[in-house]
Amino acid sequence: QVQLVESGGGLVQAGGSLRLSCAASGPTISSYAMGWFRQAPGKDHEEVSCVNSGGDETTYSRSVKGRFTIGRDVADHTVYLQMDDLKPEDTGVYYCSRVYYVQHGSCGTRPMSESWGRGTQVTVSS
Repeated sequence: QVQLVESGGGLVQAGGSLRLSCAASGPTISSYAMGWFRQAPGKDHEEVSCVNSGGDETTYSRSVKGRFTIGRDVADHTVYLQMDDLKPEDTGVYYCSRVYYVQHGSCGTRPMSESWGRGTQVTVSS
């Protein structure tokens, strides 16, 4: 199992920006399709955005499209999520995960045998 480490969260005012990063401790994630998910208090995990292994195909949930950008940093073997124009409803713990595929505008499911990492807390104040 690939161990993933999320970073970059914090407290920001509405309208602000944050950039999250996902790295692997161990094998790199360069060859995997990857996704960002979030969990608000009392709610289930929600898919936010996904990117294929080549970095040229992405998906976004309706709630973040136009505000968030997912990408891959080839040099660092990381996956980032640039979050702009943040809203209070974006508050939650953000996790990255492998996903089975990203193609034709769809993000595949994540391997259910893999545990979530610690995530990184994002808090947006109004």
